[in-house]
Amino acid sequence: MDANDKYACAELIQAWGLYRDQGKWPQLLATFVPEGEIAVSWFSGSFREFVDRCRRSFEAGQRSKHQIFPSIVRLAGDRALAETNIVILVRQKITGVLADMTSCARFLDRLERREGRWAIVERAAIYERDRLDAVEPSEAFDKLFAASELSTYPEAYRYMAARLNAAGRQPQALAEGAAVLSARLLRRGRARDRHGRAGARALRRAGLRAPRDRA
Repeated sequence: MDANDKYACAELIQAWGLYRDQGKWPQLLATFVPEGEIAVSWFSGSFREFVDRCRRSFEAGQRSKHQIFPSIVRLAGDRALAETNIVILVRQKITGVLADMTSCARFLDRLERREGRWAIVERAAIYERDRLDAVEPSEAFDKLFAASELSTYPEAYRYMAARLNAAGRQPQALAEGAAVLSARLLRRGRARDRHGRAGARALRRAGLRAPRDRA
């Protein structure tokens, strides 16, 4: 039934956040297909490598919290597109100042049902706005912003980028990787909506779809 499949996809997306935040790595791996890909603020590539990097960060003491809202799921047989609002919460020291970062974003997911089980094939995080707050009032926090050139980063993830830089990560791939993947997912969803499976296959044969698409 459509309702059961939509529920299964939505629950999978909720479970992803729980497994990610609690360090349940085997369960997290199982939310994606083996060849799955992901593009988020600090990483773009294989989901398996993403999980490995998450594990290493977790073991080093880094933590984040993903608040995941109800998903909108569109089905097309054994395939689905889902869009989900999320809030990412991170507490981190930036040049010695303890700060809370809050980022509002969306997950855009492409899912497939294989052997009766739904899993995510591709995910792109689309960042909308964020903010950075001192955990306690601090002159050092004010000086931190006075000394920072944050205008070099896009407004949608300005403070996320500052946090990543402070952690020694490179945020620039964020815009490129996520934008490319999200555009590709949207193209695929629109092709299925307008043309159905047969039409989508015809579009692929005509070279109008990404070559890595398995549909």
